[in-house]
Amino acid sequence: MLGFLQGAAYGLFLTCLPWCLAGLASPRLALAVEHPTRWQVVVRYAFLVPFLSLMMWLTSLWGGFDPSLGGWLAGLVGIAVELPLERRWRRFRARRHKRRLEEMLRAEATRRRHEAAREAGVSELDPYHPPADADEVVQALCRAKRTLLEVDRADHAAQVDRLYSRYGNVLEVMASRFTAGELAHERARSLVVEVCMGAVDNFTAMASQARGVAGLDIDFIRRRLGQEADRLSANETDALRRRLALIEDTEKSLRRLAARNEAALTALDDTSVALSRIVTGRPRARVGADQACEELRRFIDGAGRYGRET
Repeated sequence: MLGFLQGAAYGLFLTCLPWCLAGLASPRLALAVEHPTRWQVVVRYAFLVPFLSLMMWLTSLWGGFDPSLGGWLAGLVGIAVELPLERRWRRFRARRHKRRLEEMLRAEATRRRHEAAREAGVSELDPYHPPADADEVVQALCRAKRTLLEVDRADHAAQVDRLYSRYGNVLEVMASRFTAGELAHERARSLVVEVCMGAVDNFTAMASQARGVAGLDIDFIRRRLGQEADRLSANETDALRRRLALIEDTEKSLRRLAARNEAALTALDDTSVALSRIVTGRPRARVGADQACEELRRFIDGAGRYGRET
């Protein structure tokens, strides 16, 4: 083993000058870095590699002076074998770094879109860890948000947080205006729950429709139809257009469902404002509560008719 190491040290030392001359003529021939320079060639083949071969030679002297032919040949081809391996390793590291950077940029862009879509004062609902006192509505909202996130629709998942915040706000207003168990309180709460559960159904439908086109890349399809249209066959063009139509129809349907949920949010806001104006110690308190409940009832009836029409 020491003889092989000693022969490799001789062979490696002999190749330093040819590789240095080749690198001075064209640094790319002798270096595996992205932007090689002649100064790097000189440092590597006039100092680093000769120092490495000297250390190998000094280490091998413990076994005496007995260089082997195999070690000498291995030293001669050592740099020629090492350079392609180093280039491949550097390319692998560059690709991995690029992938990580792209993932970070995508995550940051998603976070910024999520923050831009988030309304001020909205509480964020953790779909994987619901609150300890979560009722059936909050549990259903958690499931809906989790399903939307699984199909990569964080833009619509932000609407779940808004509904969760409105729901909590309405419950707080009702608790401050009525006693738990009171008829007006129970009636208003049942209508609010019905509105929220209708919105949950919309979220579930949105997640189901989004899952159907989750594997379709709209940017890729548009790029092919735009930049590569001349090279596509008629059948391939027709297939791409059908896929694009599927995606666009699904997005329109998602926007319609999101609009329904916006109407539900507005109904909850109206109810919260109406209930907050009630002074429970006055005779007209029940009249105000009835008006708020009637507004919710009209919204529910209208949403039902809208659902049957579509």
